Amino acid sequence: MQGMGNVMKQAQKLQAKMQRLQEEMAEKTVETTSGGGMVKVVASGKQQVLSIQIEKEVVDPDDVEMLQDLILAAVNDALLKSQEMVTREMSKLTGGLNIPGLM
Repeated sequence: MQGMGNVMKQAQKLQAKMQRLQEEMAEKTVETTSGGGMVKVVASGKQQVLSIQIEKEVVDPDDVEMLQDLILAAVNDALLKSQEMVTREMSKLTGGLNIPGLM
């Protein structure tokens, strides 16, 4: 039974580390652009969009669809980069093990 106690202690340590990692990821950000830098999006490690910056040169009332596409592309890329950042950090923590339900 002593081995089971060690496993439980290790699991508790891992859980505490994961909690700290989640808190750290909330503070980290990724940034991406589209349209040659005309649209910039910043997202957190919690996959939340923190800011969107649009250069006035790309705002064309006669081509709203293009601006919508640029925003969509930048937001999706920022969220993808955010997920990749979290996955990379989580992999360091778990030693590369893919544990279902983590993050």
